[in-house]
Amino acid sequence: MQTVRLLTLILLHSSFSLSAQETDTLSYPSFQFDGTLKNKYEYASETGMSRFSVRNSRVGAKGIINSYTSFRVQVELSDNGDFKVLDLSGTLEPLDGLTFTLGQTSIPLFNSYIVTPGTMMFANRAFLGKYFISTRDLGVLVKYGFNMGIVPIKLEMGLFNGNAINDPVWKKNESFGARVELGSMKGARVTAKMYNYPNNDSTRFLFYGADFRYDTGKWKFETEVMKRESKTAHNTDMLSYYLQGAYHIPVKWSMFNYLLPAIRWDAIDERLDENGFDVNRLTTGIGFGFKQKQFSSILRFDYEWYYVNNDMTIFAKNPEMDSDKFTVELLITF
Repeated sequence: MQTVRLLTLILLHSSFSLSAQETDTLSYPSFQFDGTLKNKYEYASETGMSRFSVRNSRVGAKGIINSYTSFRVQVELSDNGDFKVLDLSGTLEPLDGLTFTLGQTSIPLFNSYIVTPGTMMFANRAFLGKYFISTRDLGVLVKYGFNMGIVPIKLEMGLFNGNAINDPVWKKNESFGARVELGSMKGARVTAKMYNYPNNDSTRFLFYGADFRYDTGKWKFETEVMKRESKTAHNTDMLSYYLQGAYHIPVKWSMFNYLLPAIRWDAIDERLDENGFDVNRLTTGIGFGFKQKQFSSILRFDYEWYYVNNDMTIFAKNPEMDSDKFTVELLITF
């Protein structure tokens, strides 16, 4: 199996190289090859345990076949030792600003900068990006973007199998979701979203939330709240939010060309009582980064303080999950 995977990657790389030569003279087809490598060291101060890990090793390609057709392919070479297919989708754009994406793709619920390894502000995801639901599914996603005066607006609606990735099951009730976005990634942006997830008789959830983001190029601030309502007695409701910010400081060093100090406060709760959130977390970090046209890297040092009011089952796998932690991460994207 490992040999087959290696040969597949070699063939993909060969075909990408050939296409790259063709794009010098042709507008179509074109493609962009990308990847993410995320290596970490973690030390849990409360238990004295530590570990090294390759958290993400993603490679992918996206391209334009003609003026109205494009595609996206992305795989995870090792997710805790498992090979996973993440994105397999094709997109049609019959009208300017209107797209139809069919295949395995992102659901219209999460912000990419919270769940995508290459764009996250910290080594570990915010609680709501990690513990609520899978970020991808098999289905169809419709997007329409336009301007209302000077304000960019994007509408998204999707219909999905509702059984996470790589599992094309037969179902009577599919999942569906929608999101509305006002603004852009530069300046102010606000979104509201919902996602209905009737997976089976014991797992039926309704997710909804909203977020606000402001980015000046030098500094950015982001906040989001999301709730999961269980429609059965087999699971509990869940509520989570985060506030985070970072400041970009240009430097002229041999190895790095910017510093990125960052801070985040996030919390998660499943009791929804008057005693506050079950688990709160304060994360501070400093990143030493280098960025150029095709490649970027950041060496990040983070420390997390956990404030546990009530034990939660999502942290029960091992005592290190909700222990204070020091993390060193090397992230490389291309």
